[in-house]
Amino acid sequence: MQRNAERIIVGAALAVAASTLLPMLKPLAAGGLQALAGLANRTKYAMQLVREEAEDIIAEAQFERMKKQLDRDIGIDGPESANVQH
Repeated sequence: MQRNAERIIVGAALAVAASTLLPMLKPLAAGGLQALAGLANRTKYAMQLVREEAEDIIAEAQFERMKKQLDRDIGIDGPESANVQH
């Protein structure tokens, strides 16, 4: 019987505490969600920048490779060949 009374008292105390704390926690939870959404947006933006930079680096490397191949195909060795005496 005493155990049931303790449970009732603890349950009532938790209900009172919850009714007092929940109104204070709601704005914190909403602010936390807004902060999380802001962090997600900043992360998405950062990932877009990284992707664009990586695509630029890859495109430049492909262009340089294609340019070297074209130079070899038409017989231009580059600036080093201008210094060689025949």
